[in-house]
Amino acid sequence: MARYTDAVCRQCRREAMKLFLKGDRCYTDKCAVERRTYAPGQHGQRRGKLSDYGAQLREKQRAKKMTGLLERQFRKYFHEADRLKGITGDNLLLLLERRLDNMVYRLGFAKSRAQARQLIMHNHFIVNGKRVNIPSYLTRQGDTISVQEKSRKMKSIVESLEGVDRRGIPEWLMLEKEKFSGKVMVLPSREQIVVPLREHLIVELYSK
Repeated sequence: MARYTDAVCRQCRREAMKLFLKGDRCYTDKCAVERRTYAPGQHGQRRGKLSDYGAQLREKQRAKKMTGLLERQFRKYFHEADRLKGITGDNLLLLLERRLDNMVYRLGFAKSRAQARQLIMHNHFIVNGKRVNIPSYLTRQGDTISVQEKSRKMKSIVESLEGVDRRGIPEWLMLEKEKFSGKVMVLPSREQIVVPLREHLIVELYSK
């Protein structure tokens, strides 16, 4: 499967905002967005104003980079969101939030979504007592996500949990750090999903 393999900080600079792809580095003054506020490349400081289509495309690209999804995967989530009752944009963000890799990241078991995907695929997590190694698994209200007993001494997981207070836990999740376990208390509303996205632009783009 195709994946972006260059420096991830370039993606944040291209979007002119922190996408939190680098883990703890994003919370320090070493963050590339803090040091260079312009886009990467030879003409990064001379980029002009975006058209309406350009703004819509940029927003979609931003969402894909933030979640680590490819176009085919992302479009699939949009069609599913469009099929559900309610506001399509809100449904899309909720589906992305419900992914297991996002939940592992939000609960503080991983420093980034990319790291969370790797840990999940290596069988380090269980959901409701059953091993799940699919990052796209959609969690539900009441689900309990735990680190496997044999994985609780892993350096990456321990270090990530040590920094969880700085990153914060969403109010709709509950973390029991000592038990290496977390729970989805409720599914979040749009106001509780703190992501710097204008989802209506994504809906407009795909609705053309």
